[in-house]
Amino acid sequence: MEIALYTDRLKIRNLQASDWPFVLAIQTNPSVNQYIRDVEDEQTIRRKFEQRLELPEFDSGEWFSLAIERIGTRELVGITGFCCACSQSQRAEVGYVIAPEFQGLGFASESLEAVIDWGAHQFSIRKFVAHCAAANLESQRVLQKSGFMQEGLLKQHTVVNGKAHDDVCFGLLSKQRV
Repeated sequence: MEIALYTDRLKIRNLQASDWPFVLAIQTNPSVNQYIRDVEDEQTIRRKFEQRLELPEFDSGEWFSLAIERIGTRELVGITGFCCACSQSQRAEVGYVIAPEFQGLGFASESLEAVIDWGAHQFSIRKFVAHCAAANLESQRVLQKSGFMQEGLLKQHTVVNGKAHDDVCFGLLSKQRV
């Protein structure tokens, strides 16, 4: 399936083999990953990247990982996507990561909203959920700007670099986007 979603400034599209240098750079950047995961080795990142070049079936539980590029310049600014968290409940978890030089410019919210609208229409997703570190206030603002509501707090839920941190749970019903 070829995906091309457009906003005023962005094209959200399938990952391509030529995106590898960008993906490697963003996935090995400690500041980008400080709230997400331990930085993995290149071989692990490459294996995951190659798996995500082919879009999965929605209910497989695998991530639909999409590149975010600027219209005009074709610069990659980040990666966004979702995975089916529960097909019976029509619930998907969303995620995004933006390169440091493009953070704070609204690209995360803009791309997230396009992906949510597409996912709700294409796969009849009823609810979107997201988790982010309680200390990651910028990501919380992205989710709130996109219409997500805080639904809970998971104490010491994620361990990154040997340190446990709390995660904030957010939810958005698709009908709230209409």
